[in-house]
Amino acid sequence: MRREGPAPGRLARTGATVSQTIDHRPPEGADDVGPVPQRLHPDSYSKKGKLRAGVYEEQVAVLQEQLVQLQHWVQHNDLKVLVIFEGRGSAGKGGVIKTITERTSPRIVRVAALLKPSERERTQWYFQRYVAHLPAAGEIVLFDRSWYNRSNVERVMGFCTDEEHEEFLRTCPEFERMLVRSGIVLLKYWFSVSFEEQRRRFEARNAEPVKRWKLSDMDLAEHELYVQYSQAKDTTFQFTDIKQAPWYVVPSDDKRAARLNCISHLLAQFDFEDVTPPEVQLPAMRKTAYVRPPLQDQTFVPQLW
Repeated sequence: MRREGPAPGRLARTGATVSQTIDHRPPEGADDVGPVPQRLHPDSYSKKGKLRAGVYEEQVAVLQEQLVQLQHWVQHNDLKVLVIFEGRGSAGKGGVIKTITERTSPRIVRVAALLKPSERERTQWYFQRYVAHLPAAGEIVLFDRSWYNRSNVERVMGFCTDEEHEEFLRTCPEFERMLVRSGIVLLKYWFSVSFEEQRRRFEARNAEPVKRWKLSDMDLAEHELYVQYSQAKDTTFQFTDIKQAPWYVVPSDDKRAARLNCISHLLAQFDFEDVTPPEVQLPAMRKTAYVRPPLQDQTFVPQLW
């Protein structure tokens, strides 16, 4: 039987802000990440305890260089790497994915961010539409959300039945063990953000017109149902935090630190070497007898700057 979930967008249609609508008392639960110990010199952090931008930029440049080395290593050795990014809305999944792909090749490191299933896909085996996006040899695939929609968003919002949810919890561990046995390196990261920090980020999006598109009806419903999402996450971990594919939690109240911590951990999972291709000799232009058409025959954009 399908569970009765809250109507998405009920909060958004009231016209109230998140602050006016939500109880600000942080609930107890695993996603109240609390203070994270600072590993660097105290001067590396702001008065609010967040990693300073200058320190972050310096460190991320080093990690991005290593990510480029990793992509060459994966391609050189025909490895198949699948990285799953899950967590609450505004927890920073998109930010770390953007940081990873900023310097890497989209032909080797690609992102899979699936839309909601079509009517045809709803009739398929649940994992079927995800299988088409699994990595081939020499590829790294980053899943921006994944099949874990079933045990989190769909479970809380009532988009799946109790039977479908239970079947997922039974099937998912075996499905992932099968992926690992097939030779896929599977890494799963859960980005964890506290209630107060999530509210602050939602309020910031709401205040800026150019960012307001990021604040969806589902985000508002998720914020209201913070505790229910904690319960769904805990149940998900109970069944799917397996030896062959464990979950790695990334506290993300400090977005900059979260990105560095996640990427550092990802790189540490591979004993890779630098097989970056050497510099090449650029060829000289080959001379050919050819007269180009008049320049005025082309249409140029207005030169405003």
